[in-house]
Amino acid sequence: MGKKIKKEVEPPPKDVFDPLTIESKKAATVVLMLNSPEEEILAKACEAIYKFALKGEENKATLLELGAVEPLTKLLTHEDKVVRRNATMIFGILASNSDVKKLLRELEVMNSVIAQLAPEEEVVIHEFASLCLANMSVEYTGKVQIFEHGGLEPLIRLLSSPDPDVKKNSIECIYNLVQDFQCRTTLQELNAIPPILELLKSEYPIIQLLALKTLGVITCDKESRTMLKDNQGLDQLTKILEAKELNDLHVEALSVIANCLEDMDTMVLMQQTGGLKKLLSFAENSTIPDIQKNAAKAITKAAYDPENRKIFHEQEVEKCLVTLLGSDSEGTKIAASQAISAMSENSSSKDFFNTQGIPQIVQLLRSDNEEVREAAALALANLTTSSPANANAAAEADAIDPLINILSSKRDGAIANAATVLTNMAIQEPLRSVIQSHEVMHALLGPLHSTNTVVQSTAALTVAATACDVEARNELRNCGGLEPLTELLHSKNDEVRRHASWAVMVCASDELTAVELCRLGALDILEEINLSVSRKNKFSEAAYNKLLNNNLSLKYSQTGYLSSSNIITDGFYDFGRINPGTKLLPLKELCLQELNDHRAILLVNSKSETSPPPSMEDKLSDVGYGRSISSSSSLRRASKEKSTFHFSAGFGSPTEEKSEPTSGRNTVLSRGATKEKGSRKGRGKKEEEKVKEEEEVLAVPKLTEGSPDKEWYPPPDPEFCVYVYEVTKSILPIINIKDQIEALAKYVADKMGGKISKEKLSDFSWELHISELKFQLKSNVIPIGYIKKGIFYHRALLFKALADKIGVGCCLVRGEYSRAWNEVKLLNEARKGIIGRLPPPEEYIVDLMFHPGALLKLRSKEADLYRFL
Repeated sequence: MGKKIKKEVEPPPKDVFDPLTIESKKAATVVLMLNSPEEEILAKACEAIYKFALKGEENKATLLELGAVEPLTKLLTHEDKVVRRNATMIFGILASNSDVKKLLRELEVMNSVIAQLAPEEEVVIHEFASLCLANMSVEYTGKVQIFEHGGLEPLIRLLSSPDPDVKKNSIECIYNLVQDFQCRTTLQELNAIPPILELLKSEYPIIQLLALKTLGVITCDKESRTMLKDNQGLDQLTKILEAKELNDLHVEALSVIANCLEDMDTMVLMQQTGGLKKLLSFAENSTIPDIQKNAAKAITKAAYDPENRKIFHEQEVEKCLVTLLGSDSEGTKIAASQAISAMSENSSSKDFFNTQGIPQIVQLLRSDNEEVREAAALALANLTTSSPANANAAAEADAIDPLINILSSKRDGAIANAATVLTNMAIQEPLRSVIQSHEVMHALLGPLHSTNTVVQSTAALTVAATACDVEARNELRNCGGLEPLTELLHSKNDEVRRHASWAVMVCASDELTAVELCRLGALDILEEINLSVSRKNKFSEAAYNKLLNNNLSLKYSQTGYLSSSNIITDGFYDFGRINPGTKLLPLKELCLQELNDHRAILLVNSKSETSPPPSMEDKLSDVGYGRSISSSSSLRRASKEKSTFHFSAGFGSPTEEKSEPTSGRNTVLSRGATKEKGSRKGRGKKEEEKVKEEEEVLAVPKLTEGSPDKEWYPPPDPEFCVYVYEVTKSILPIINIKDQIEALAKYVADKMGGKISKEKLSDFSWELHISELKFQLKSNVIPIGYIKKGIFYHRALLFKALADKIGVGCCLVRGEYSRAWNEVKLLNEARKGIIGRLPPPEEYIVDLMFHPGALLKLRSKEADLYRFL
């Protein structure tokens, strides 16, 4: 037998690498393996990285530092399913890290991740791809990328997946996406409501909760609410509320119902099916604060619709809300107060809360919680608006004291609401008095200084409502409230400016307050506002006119008109016409000005102040405005019958009193009076007559040095004092008003140069007379009584001043070219109606020049000739 020969094994090819098993303990080594071309190595490396990433956030950060993310993104599109699955699992875990999310957005891998949601992919891939998207959708830029790459549609499809994890991740991602309005709109187009409603039947609470949260967001849109109602979503929500074992879902279910109740159709449907009654009963009887709070919020949302309020009232929602006010939960109290505020728009509900609700709300005003006090004040503000009965009920429940305390709150909303309630109360005089007794003006100082426009507006309105009495205005003025109120006139907010103007208008009813407002610049600010078409308002115009009524000199200079209610008082002066925006200097400054060639300033002053006798130095020095004069004996005697006249320290006078002439008139006359007498005798006067004339003239040179230290008084007008006395004695007793007007007109004309024919008007040298008076008085200010040759505007002013002294109503109107006239209203008894009703009074112009005492019908040719010829 031959010897057997052993067969030799063929050696492996020289170009083939022998298999190598490596056990690595470093993550860096495994990350390097991600670049391997072998599927098995890639799969095992991904599996190892997945396990490593699961262990914690630090490991995720480590993988990011080692550069694992970029090679892993390439594996998402790998041909091998195992490799692709493992890479997807890693990204599902890694995407919870914020730095990884940022890198993924930069690498633009969203399209690759969304591709893993395809129906043919494994459930595991669906699970981790949807988890990755859920993590990425937390941030806004992630939402945008998912939406732009069409991720919403596959996510909605996965809501029907048999795997609960896929459902949970998908609905979570959708919930994050629908926070954006555009995503909500697309969701409606994709008909996502039915699959979301199906998730409410899930056995996993987290899935049910996420579904309810998503519904709570998307039902903010009317179209989604309609789809929910059409798919019987309300029935499912009601069943959740009825199931006690699902109490952890009740809060979110109520939020969805609250959105749905905004629609009238849904409201009616729930009322018809009994769901609304169940809801109110559920809210009232629940012991869970959050459920009560959300039920009240649901009522609040729905109650913004008028028809819904009617339905709620029919279901006696008020009783439920009053019950919720007594909850131990602060949040429930706030929600219930807000619901009452919304329901108070219904008049029947407002009446209900008058006896049941307002006392409880007033108690909440004393809460230590600022938010509770704000909500309670809001409810009370709406309940007392246009409801005197509720305002009284609040006052009877002692609401005024806590409301005033809230004015010093740190919350702007609380302050505004409390101020609104006080305003509503102050409309009634008895309540206003009570509010004023609590020093409300001091309490309003803080709100008036606020930077919040709502607070500023409501505070100014409260001032307008409470400053109707002198005491309140005095309190506001004394506590420094006028300054911030004036500052609010500068506001760029229309409502703040309007309410501040309103308050200024009310405060200007008091002369002292009006003067202070003018000192603070309110008049200038209002004038500026009224020059602007966009900024002015009815109240700014009314406030300006009200302030002007307390500064008639400025009013007449600016408007050229004084009504019969504008009573000229001592110290009034006619500067002449000034343009809007031009500042009118005070009388004192005008008196102290150097003599100029401008129009003379006319002064009305029947007052005089006694002062100590001048010293010898004063007698020897020039006497001017600002110094005292002694009264004449004639006025002393005349004053015994009617009133006592004291000359003010303003004009200098001889130190010795002159005896009264037989005429009973004061001999201490102006040069105008003497000049008038001299003009009748002719120009050629003897030297001794001139000397005598000069002795009778009141010499008023410039103010001497040192006199500014003394108290200043307006220049006195002894002649005008006599005029007042004479018209009071002779014209005031006349019974017939027409006869009074005619007599006064003749008296004025007589004192101003008498009747002047139209033909001789140009020869009436009144300008020279006025110039001589200015020179003699060394002043641009001339008391009206000194003028003996007066033209239209002199006579009209004198007529108005005297008419106001004796109570004859007349207007003073400035015209062009030195024209001015007085308008009066008289009843025509001859035109009295059959049934005894008087016709409207007729308006006349009083002729003081051509036919003194004649009354010209306002719109007649004669009146036009008098005014404009």
